[in-house]
Amino acid sequence: MLYQNSMDMSEVRVKEQNFIARVYGWMSFALAVTGLVSLYVASNPALVSKIATGKFLLLGLIIAELGLVIAITSMINRLSFFAASTMFVVYSVLNGVTFSTIFLVYTMSSIASTFFATAATFAVMSCYGWYTKKDLTTIGNICFMALIGIIIASLVNMFLKSSGLYWIITYAGILIFVGLIAYDTQKIKAMAGNFAINSEEEKKGALLGALALYLDFINLFLMLLRIFGQKK
Repeated sequence: MLYQNSMDMSEVRVKEQNFIARVYGWMSFALAVTGLVSLYVASNPALVSKIATGKFLLLGLIIAELGLVIAITSMINRLSFFAASTMFVVYSVLNGVTFSTIFLVYTMSSIASTFFATAATFAVMSCYGWYTKKDLTTIGNICFMALIGIIIASLVNMFLKSSGLYWIITYAGILIFVGLIAYDTQKIKAMAGNFAINSEEEKKGALLGALALYLDFINLFLMLLRIFGQKK
């Protein structure tokens, strides 16, 4: 019985390690793609200027990104892994194109330092979410509801142009995404042992986990950049 339990625990650990490697592998790959694409586009002044000044082009890119995220999360069970992963890569490319505009506003050094600050914060909160014994479901639900609130407030502030509301959204956003990193990590850990190794379900589950963490990272980076970014 003890031998059997040991074998079962060993199998669970292997499943967890395999799943987590996929999740963070996909997340890291998507971040690398986004970074490289944004640097490439930013190195072409005419192209990045066209994106920044072309309201319909930028709006089209944002709508396409939202459409891809919704499609991946809502249709994952009907999509093949190849289709879902292709959509994820396309999304990270489009994100890189839109992100290229930040190089027009902020200095390269402040963008780099903010990225490393984001990475450090992400690592700490992800470790907390992985190792804590506390159930973070309530925190996750609160953060999700608050996220909807700051999205609505951001849309309203597009017309109000209130600097006070802008900074409230920024600091609230940092707290929200810090909480979501820990919550999403804990949720991914709970998923880890539920899939057969190298199965289609495991690959798609890891892709969804990577997308959640990627979104947390990107949005935390943007919020921190508002505070620490040095404008040109």
